[in-house]
Amino acid sequence: MKKTILSGEKLSKTFSSGGVQQHVLKNLDITLLEGDFTVIMGSSGSGKSTLLYALSGMDRPTLGEIRFEGQSLLSLNSDQLAVFRRRHCGFVFQQIHLLDNMSVMDNLLAGGLLLSRNKGAVAEKAKELLKQAGLREELWRKFPSQLSGGEAQRAGIIRAMINDPSILFADEPTGALNSASSESVLDMMTIINQNGQSIVMVTHDVKTALRGNRILYLQDGSIRGELDLGRFRGGQQGDRHAKLSSFLDEMGW
Repeated sequence: MKKTILSGEKLSKTFSSGGVQQHVLKNLDITLLEGDFTVIMGSSGSGKSTLLYALSGMDRPTLGEIRFEGQSLLSLNSDQLAVFRRRHCGFVFQQIHLLDNMSVMDNLLAGGLLLSRNKGAVAEKAKELLKQAGLREELWRKFPSQLSGGEAQRAGIIRAMINDPSILFADEPTGALNSASSESVLDMMTIINQNGQSIVMVTHDVKTALRGNRILYLQDGSIRGELDLGRFRGGQQGDRHAKLSSFLDEMGW
């Protein structure tokens, strides 16, 4: 039986604008299991990114509780939350958050040295991850602006993975990439997940969502439906696409 790694109970998030309250999350319950590739879908404004930020400790819900391996995140102060994110969370966004004035390798070293003082060990791990990601050695000393979009995003994923996060959070990781670059990034994330990495990803893209084994559909701040797609296998895309399309039609996508 899979272990619960992160859970949210009765989560609500309310924003006030011009004296009007907007309820983005509404009494939402969610459980994330270790090793799952969970995909969060829904129309714009449904609360997907808000939920991702709440679960990762980047933002606090207005009401409710979030627990990581049984520990309450809401009992932590801002400094303790920063330590939690550094130790347990990796982040990949649509915009690639690598430092422009540092080489790819130096970006990775900077991330790894936040938790480790052993620069040699961090460098060796970075090299191993770069090779696994198919990034050629001549790219390691280039600046992010000198890489293609797909190469830079793969480097960004390695940056997120350098400290062995418990959960990798991804918010529209292929949203700014062309189809070929998207495929290379998704292949990398699939392999990472198959090696045991827990992933939570927000996406609008059906092809991207096919990589997940669990689909959650948000509507108006609540989870309206859930689909078990099973583990991704390259030869099953037609069947998976039909199953996911049927589910999304049922949800009113």
